[in-house]
Amino acid sequence: MIRLIFWIAIVFAALWLWRKIKPSAPQQAPKGGDQTLLMVRCAHCGVHLPQDRALNRDQQWYCSPAHLQQGPAARDR
Repeated sequence: MIRLIFWIAIVFAALWLWRKIKPSAPQQAPKGGDQTLLMVRCAHCGVHLPQDRALNRDQQWYCSPAHLQQGPAARDR
């Protein structure tokens, strides 16, 4: 009886150890999340936003119609 309990404990310990050592399968990202967005910087205030939401004029990007009308800000850097 003691031998039977001993061998059962050995089997369970081996299974537990095998599960700890075995590399887990890599988690896959959701299908919709693998598309990245290009980020652009507002020429007036400097805020970054996705290009599909930005407004473009003369090779410069703006975050809102008000900043588009005001134009690029002067930068003293």
